[in-house]
Amino acid sequence: MMKNVNLSQLKKVEIILEGEHQEFATDLLDRAGVKGYTIVNNLSGKGRHGFHEGHLMFNEDAVLIMIIAAIPEELVEPILEGFAPFFNEHSGVVFVSDIQVTRLVKFKN
Repeated sequence: MMKNVNLSQLKKVEIILEGEHQEFATDLLDRAGVKGYTIVNNLSGKGRHGFHEGHLMFNEDAVLIMIIAAIPEELVEPILEGFAPFFNEHSGVVFVSDIQVTRLVKFKN
């Protein structure tokens, strides 16, 4: 068992959308004050519109991506409100879950 490990509560936001909208999503996160995020490209999966295959050779914009960020709870609502009009017009989803991190300084202003 590890001693003296301080865990801090944060929220994990996972945003799945088409690659062509990556800049919109990262700009929204930056403006909301998110310190950093990870982008995973070429997702495959099944949803309401059927199976989506990653690794499209000719059109990177049509590929699904996931943006993952660990954020303070107070940023969740502004981020979800920022994405609401977008998801009224485009496909995609946002997942929010509780997480714990060891190095809070990496995630808070």
